[in-house]
Amino acid sequence: MDVLIDKIIEKKNPSVIGLDPRPEYIPPHIMKKHISEKGETLEAAADAYFEFNRGLIDAIWEVVPAVKPQAAFYELLGPPGVEAFRRTAAYAKSKGLYVIGDIKRNDIGSTAQAYSEAYLGAVKIGDTLHKAFDCDSVTVSGYLGSDGIKPFLDVCKREKKTLFTLVKTSNKSSGELQDLVTGKGRVYELMGKMLEDLSKDTMGKYGYSICGAVVGATFPNELVRLRGLLKNTFFLVPGYGAQGGSAADVAGAFDNRGLGAVVNSSRGVICAWMKTGYNGEDYMEAAAREALKMKDDITKYCI
Repeated sequence: MDVLIDKIIEKKNPSVIGLDPRPEYIPPHIMKKHISEKGETLEAAADAYFEFNRGLIDAIWEVVPAVKPQAAFYELLGPPGVEAFRRTAAYAKSKGLYVIGDIKRNDIGSTAQAYSEAYLGAVKIGDTLHKAFDCDSVTVSGYLGSDGIKPFLDVCKREKKTLFTLVKTSNKSSGELQDLVTGKGRVYELMGKMLEDLSKDTMGKYGYSICGAVVGATFPNELVRLRGLLKNTFFLVPGYGAQGGSAADVAGAFDNRGLGAVVNSSRGVICAWMKTGYNGEDYMEAAAREALKMKDDITKYCI
C-alpha cells in the first residue's frame, strides 16, 4: 500500500473518486456530440464515457490521489465499454493517479489467476507480454475462501500492486450474512482476520499489507471495531456521500497518524453538474469543487 499512501500524504487527501458513468450521467452536449458522429450506438456512448472521464480526471487529478472505475458500468456497453474502461485507467495513470479497478471478481484456481493477470499482471502472446488493463489495485470478494484471494496476492507480490477484499460492505442487507455470529466471532471479523493472516508477509513501510479491506461508511460502529482488530489492514471505505455516510462516519477508519484508509465518493462528484443549473457545461468545475469539498470535509478527522 506504500504507493497509495505516499500519494495520499502528497495530496494531503485520503479520498478516491469513483468513475462510474451511466448514459444519463453524461452531460448532454457530450453525449449529443458522439451520437451525431456514430448514431445511437454502444460505440457512441463509450466514446462519450471516455470524454467525460478524461474531463473529470483533468479536473481532479491535482486534488485526489486515486480514482476507482467500476467495471460494471463499462461492461453495460459491451466491448466498446470495456475499451473505455481500459482507456480511462490508462489516462488516469498518465496523470499520476492510483487506479483501483473496482471489479469485485470472485473465483478460484486458474479462473482467479486469469482475472488477476488481466487486471493487475500481463498475458504472454508469443514472446511478448501484454498488460490488458494494468490497474494498480482491484477489488475482490473473498467469500469463496482463501482459494479466491491467493491468486490475486501472488500477482500483487510479483507486480508490486494491491487488492481490496470485501469485508463489511456498505449495502443495507450486508448484515444478513456478514454479521452472523459463529463460535469464533462475526463472519466479517473472520474475513478480516483471514486477510491479515494471508498477507502478513507483505508489510510496507507504513505498517500495512498489500491486501486491504472494503469496509462501508454506512456502518460506523463496525468500522471502528474493524480498525481496532485489523491493525495492519488498509481500508477502502465506500458509502460516503450519496449512499448516506458522512465524514464523521468514516473517521473511525483512520489510525492515530491519520492514515489507514481511503474514502470513496462517486455520484457526489461526477454528477455534481446536475445541481448547478448549467446543463453540464460546467461539469469539470462542478466536480473539482465537490472533490475539494470532500477533501476539506474528511481531513477534519484525519491528516
